[in-house]
Amino acid sequence: MAAMNNDLSAAEAARLLNVSLPTLYSYVSRGLLASVSNGASRRKRYPREDVLRLAARKNDAKRGGQTAMAAINWGLPVLETRISHILDGRLLYRGCDATALAESATLEAAAGLLWDDNASDYFQQDAPALPPGLAGAPDGPPLARAMLALAMLATADMAHSLPSGPALMRILAAALLRTAPSALPLHLQLARAWQADAEQTELIRAALILLADHELNASTFAVRCVASTGASLPAALMAGLAALSGDKHGGGSAAARRMLTQALAAPDAGAAIVACYKTVAPEFAGFGHPLYPGGDPRAAYLLEILSRMAHEKPELAAILAVCAAAGQLLDARPNADLALAAMELAFGWPEGAGMVVFALARSAGWIAHAAEQADSAALIRPRARYVGRHQRD
Repeated sequence: MAAMNNDLSAAEAARLLNVSLPTLYSYVSRGLLASVSNGASRRKRYPREDVLRLAARKNDAKRGGQTAMAAINWGLPVLETRISHILDGRLLYRGCDATALAESATLEAAAGLLWDDNASDYFQQDAPALPPGLAGAPDGPPLARAMLALAMLATADMAHSLPSGPALMRILAAALLRTAPSALPLHLQLARAWQADAEQTELIRAALILLADHELNASTFAVRCVASTGASLPAALMAGLAALSGDKHGGGSAAARRMLTQALAAPDAGAAIVACYKTVAPEFAGFGHPLYPGGDPRAAYLLEILSRMAHEKPELAAILAVCAAAGQLLDARPNADLALAAMELAFGWPEGAGMVVFALARSAGWIAHAAEQADSAALIRPRARYVGRHQRD
């Protein structure tokens, strides 16, 4: 009978967990481990499955250090992909350095690279039509218009063919900008809408390349989860936009813009920066990135271009001075959110332009990840590790 009992003695449980008996008893009192009575004996027993589960959690913590208990945030890989990779401080699209692509490539070229390593030229087709009803829809924030467009496509009659990836990106651009769909290069569509000059147009083009994909970020994971269910591509992209709308993801450039605006208007820029920092926890949007301990290469690339443009633009020079001061005060390097905010503010683009650049650029990566997930035919359905208090009879 003893061999069939899956419960462990206190000594056996402590040995599996590699802790002392007092620590074992503290686990029980804190609700981390259940104990059961052993019949007539007053000694407690410990379910083997519960002990092994707690041991696995402890091992995760040892592997991941201080952040291991939140490993899915910035830690252990959970999916395989051939699309993009962050390695030694570089962002790679199928092995190609994104900053090298930013020198001259277009978002369309980057999309082809992400989708199938440029085996096909997808953007030869004509501009698509807007979803029926969107043209007359009331105005709203760009992201809301884009989600409405995708919702209309996702709920359309499935007997009709759904738009392809290129068509979806052009519809997104039209919805974000409140313009008619166009077959013009996407960076030129943004530039025309914002009346950008030649230098600004090149900056927009580079930013779109650098933001086209970023491994398994929150919005991309949302896209893959939805795509894994067999949902349509518009539905999957709508999930990406929904995730991007959060302050902790796509809202970073808006927070950085607020900091820059307040610091520029304040008599003491440093005090304004510190005040903004205290209102945002745990990290200030615009600075730092766990995947780039040496600094975000996307921000470095864009801010370097801005610094070269600042010689003839005093207002841009003032913005970059605030960026530098904030980095020193926060002891952190800038990330892509700060670069987007500086661009938006310096050139008088509409508020929220940074989010528009981000959303349109990232749609290229979302389409790639949705296709890769659909090809795998696997449903993303991870198990949760229960850490609540146990209740046993």
